[in-house]
Amino acid sequence: MKEQNNDIDVLAANREKTIVKTSIIGILTNVLLVGFKAFVGLMSNSIAIILDAVNNLSDALSSVVTIIGAKLGAKQPDKKHPLGYGRIEYLSSMIVAALVLYAGITSLVESIKKIIRPEAAEYGTVTLVIISVAIVVKLILGLYVKKQGKKVNSGALVASGSDAMFDAILSASVLASAIVYLIWGVSLEAYVGVVIAGFIIKAGVEMMIETLNDIIGKREDAETTKELKQIICEEESVLGAYDVTLFNYGPNRNYGSVHVELPDTLTVDDVDRITRKIQVDVYQKTGVILTGIGVYSYNTSNDEAAQMRNKVQETVLSHEWALQMHGFYADTEKKTARFDVVMSFDVDRKEALETMYKEICGMYPDYEIVIVPDVDVAD
Repeated sequence: MKEQNNDIDVLAANREKTIVKTSIIGILTNVLLVGFKAFVGLMSNSIAIILDAVNNLSDALSSVVTIIGAKLGAKQPDKKHPLGYGRIEYLSSMIVAALVLYAGITSLVESIKKIIRPEAAEYGTVTLVIISVAIVVKLILGLYVKKQGKKVNSGALVASGSDAMFDAILSASVLASAIVYLIWGVSLEAYVGVVIAGFIIKAGVEMMIETLNDIIGKREDAETTKELKQIICEEESVLGAYDVTLFNYGPNRNYGSVHVELPDTLTVDDVDRITRKIQVDVYQKTGVILTGIGVYSYNTSNDEAAQMRNKVQETVLSHEWALQMHGFYADTEKKTARFDVVMSFDVDRKEALETMYKEICGMYPDYEIVIVPDVDVAD
């Protein structure tokens, strides 16, 4: 586990450097664009260009927040926070979303004011050239930031990259409105501003919802849990992997637990060796640190127990809300049996459990039955 932690520290350090470098590039680029667009917007009396500059300013502030979040999130674990500070990045992403939302609402208010009290804009060749250059710069910046964000699994960077690419589209709409005004004399300035504001607000709300999901905790991607189970089941003697639960403590800091089904003929030494190997394999292939591996014992030499398992499984899975049964073990001498059932969220767990006890105990009245209800967390 010490080697795993060292690897995590190295990855975290490299990740922090990438985020900071990318964010600084974003800040410098956006500050330059703010200066150019604000100057052009004021000179041409264009509310759309001024709002575009405000949008770039919010992007620059977002990059500053992203850097602060990355720095704080990369702090080493301590006694108070033994699993690190990685989740701070989710808070920084929430602040970025709030900044984007604020910029959108402000832009909407200003655009509506211009619709009520319109003012003629004056576009020149320099204005059109600067807007065109800004579009190209924003596209290149957006592609770069988004690529780096995916590379280091930074939600804030990916959001900033997507926002930058979208800004290029919004700037293109400003350019289009300027061309329309020059050719036909029709001013779409304020209306384009409303459209820009609407898209900015939408982006801010979506970023906020996505970050809230990360903070609250969401169902892990099915492909991730499937890959985990495949890796575990490749280990000799493992008959099945169940109850995969993953805990996220910030980007690239994933911990988890799982239950594995092993033959009842293994010794404690065998189980220890197998579970340790599973931990190493899973970490090396997925980066997930398994902090706990529970064990289900599987009847391998008792025909009566095997028949009982098949009959119980058939009865349990006859219910639509029973998604899976696992971990079955029966002691035919002591007359005990235990198993887990994964239940759908669509059923009342208490009623479903009572139904199963009634059915199974009716089938085996002389047995002590223990049923553990599981929820459909990742399976």
